[in-house]
Amino acid sequence: MGNSKEHRGEDRVHVALPVRLGLARGLTRDVSASGICFDVDAAYATNSDINFEIDLETDSAKMLLKCNGHIVRTEQHGSRKTVAIKIIHQHTGNQ
Repeated sequence: MGNSKEHRGEDRVHVALPVRLGLARGLTRDVSASGICFDVDAAYATNSDINFEIDLETDSAKMLLKCNGHIVRTEQHGSRKTVAIKIIHQHTGNQ
């Protein structure tokens, strides 16, 4: 995502995980403890709040990560939009 690394306070892990945003679906590009970046085929506006869910699977269980965040950046890449979010609140639960 360009030269935005200087704005990052956390190490990011490049991983492709499915993201649910209501009716829209996306795929993560990278995640950290404080933020997430994903690609989606829907329009989202910078400086708006967003709710999303990510399915996580470990060796012993499936978990659902539910998050509330704030969109800090969007970029158009062909027909898809890349959305960068600062996570405000998150909690997990078993599926």
